[in-house]
Amino acid sequence: MVAREGMPILTDKNSETRSTAIAAAIILLAAMALLYLMPNVIVWLGNVSPWLGTGFGVIVILAFFLVFWLRARYQRRKNR
Repeated sequence: MVAREGMPILTDKNSETRSTAIAAAIILLAAMALLYLMPNVIVWLGNVSPWLGTGFGVIVILAFFLVFWLRARYQRRKNR
């Protein structure tokens, strides 16, 4: 890559850091949207069955941690 005055040269480390930050931001935004809507969905499902509402809440919370766990596994395998 040709360096221009005032423009830093993007190395693999900078590109990797940027990619990680973008991925984390996308994951967090999706999680925030889901968690924002979660109470309404739980109440709606709870009217059908309390077990459905509880199950949905548990699945959403576990999915949040599952995404980060899977990303960490992917990163560990990628860095070998």
